[in-house]
Amino acid sequence: MIYFNNVSKIYKDAVALDDITLTVTSGEFVSIVGHSGAGKTTLTKLILADTAPSGGTVFFESIDVHKLKSRDLTRLRRRIGVVFQDFKLLSNKTAYENIAFAMEAVGKTDQEIASDVPHVLELVDLTQRMHHFPNQLSGGEQQRLAIARAIINQPELIIADEPTGNLDPVNTHEIVQILKKINDLGTTVILATHNRGVIDSVGKRVITMENGKIIRDTKHSK
Repeated sequence: MIYFNNVSKIYKDAVALDDITLTVTSGEFVSIVGHSGAGKTTLTKLILADTAPSGGTVFFESIDVHKLKSRDLTRLRRRIGVVFQDFKLLSNKTAYENIAFAMEAVGKTDQEIASDVPHVLELVDLTQRMHHFPNQLSGGEQQRLAIARAIINQPELIIADEPTGNLDPVNTHEIVQILKKINDLGTTVILATHNRGVIDSVGKRVITMENGKIIRDTKHSK
């Protein structure tokens, strides 16, 4: 599904990624672990074409993502759901409206919105909070809402960049379980984290990064 072919990224004099070759197949759950500055976020930004490589090529299926024109890039990004550490929710919209807005952005009908939003809220256990605004939700609830928004348009890939970085252990466990459930339903998941405990609880493939290099790639966490 995703293929990095000898990819490097240099910011001025800093090497963020150093000759990365990596394949993620459809349906995988891949955790990318490493300290701050290891290259995890740069890796995810390259998949989304939020930044361009200094060398090498990034493919989504057979598509070189950095050669896409604007319209085609927008179409590609709709196939990817993104979950951030800081949620990035719309503060003036309720939980229901945050998700509905993501559907409206891709042209879904009012009928589709009314049908699908309650289902995804149930998946992340927020049915009772659908009419609450983000500032009325706990940190864990806000992140669950962010996940619901990311999956509402049924993307093929979810990228979660430090999604538990601001959460306590209980909420962290809940977020990981939701991501595992999404993966069990067939969606590919890439989870970037510095929290070793998180990836141990996932029990799937783990890629360890250090100073822009992949230093370990194991099928199951230890």
